[in-house]
Amino acid sequence: MSFQSRTQRSAGSLVALVLAALVLVTWRSAARAEPETRVYLNGTPTPVYFNDGDSFRVLSGPLTGNKARLGGYNTLESFGPAHQWGTWHPWELYVNAKMATLNARRGVWHCTSDMSRDGYGRTLWSCPDLAVDDVRKGLAHVYSVDDQPGRIEIIRAQRLAIAEHRGMWSHGVPQFIVTSIHSASESPDRDYSYNRMISTRDGHSDSMKHHENYDECQMVCMTEKQVDYARVDAVAAQLREDRTLAAAIASTAATTPPRQPAEDSHNGPIPAIASLADLDNLHLSNATAFFLRHDELPQWVPPNALAPLTRALAAAKASGALGTVTEAPGSCMLNVSFNRRYGMNQAACLRH
Repeated sequence: MSFQSRTQRSAGSLVALVLAALVLVTWRSAARAEPETRVYLNGTPTPVYFNDGDSFRVLSGPLTGNKARLGGYNTLESFGPAHQWGTWHPWELYVNAKMATLNARRGVWHCTSDMSRDGYGRTLWSCPDLAVDDVRKGLAHVYSVDDQPGRIEIIRAQRLAIAEHRGMWSHGVPQFIVTSIHSASESPDRDYSYNRMISTRDGHSDSMKHHENYDECQMVCMTEKQVDYARVDAVAAQLREDRTLAAAIASTAATTPPRQPAEDSHNGPIPAIASLADLDNLHLSNATAFFLRHDELPQWVPPNALAPLTRALAAAKASGALGTVTEAPGSCMLNVSFNRRYGMNQAACLRH
């Protein structure tokens, strides 16, 4: 073979290697590319990247780089096998969390915001179509940041999903899902630590106060205070029809200053409830169950309703009409601090 031929062959091989390298780089770049989803942000079509089922990052436009948290619903943690209840294995619920992310990426959604932010600096958006779609498929659950019930359209979607055993409801339905846990060692100067529990009936938040220390990668399981909702609903319905109770509330309304509406960082301002007539059936049932569990009424109950409702519920509880509170195994969550969930510093139980 001549020197020229060998040179041409070497040059051809070099070109082939360069082309192969370019193809490999292009393939790897494509594999790393963030999938774009069209979301209408306050009416403007905008490409975003969903990193999980209830949060995204804006990819272009005036809000480029803006991180968002979506309100009214919650998907399970997607950093690893973090949840367990019923006969579910944690890895199965981890798959459910990943499916919620894929579901969000595959649609076109409509979101609004007043551009307020949560404690992590994320802009809070309301995306009702995505929330209902995720919850209806059993890929998320209704969620409120305080002791108010969640949005009624999302509650309806969840009740249908539960009745049909869809998604996360296929292997058991706890009365509460634990969504965050805090070891006492995180804040040793505090009087207590708390774990956040979300009602699967109406989405309101409840806190379990405790003084326990949790190990990293420990699966922390809650003990639920369960109530008989058939009895609770029956008593709530009787309270609503009680004219004496309604009159007592009305008579104090003029002399009692109204409680200031709470601020729900996900759903916007919570309207003040002025009287028993403003307590819809779901709110009143929630307040009744809350009283049965805690011997007090939730924070959102109007001041003029506190005394008469407390008397009525105390009497119903004493008579046995509300039934009893029973303790039962509830949902569980994996204890891994946020800075140990991702990257090189990831906890051992999440490496796979």
